[in-house]
Amino acid sequence: MSSGDGNIVVNGKPIEQYFTVPRMRVHATEGLKLSGKEGSVNLKINVRGGGISSQSGAVRLALARALQSENPQLRDPLKKAGLLTRDPRMVERKKYGLRKARRGTQFSKR
Repeated sequence: MSSGDGNIVVNGKPIEQYFTVPRMRVHATEGLKLSGKEGSVNLKINVRGGGISSQSGAVRLALARALQSENPQLRDPLKKAGLLTRDPRMVERKKYGLRKARRGTQFSKR
């Protein structure tokens, strides 16, 4: 994060090219809007793994944490907006005797 004119680069691409769905861009940059730094900082972000939606959530959390470490007074508004909370959902592990986590084998009458 550096002061600048609001350029955001994700994995070497402008944010408009990387997060093509406008909802994802808004989701990822929500912390900047809340803190009032929307057009005043340049960001260079690297994300990997998961899907595009998960990556926008990861960017959102990382950005909120970076803003908080830069200015501790932003903790309260970021916390109330739910930006400092990690999404706890994870893939359920596969159980033995089943084909997937909950899916069993197909029943055959004959």
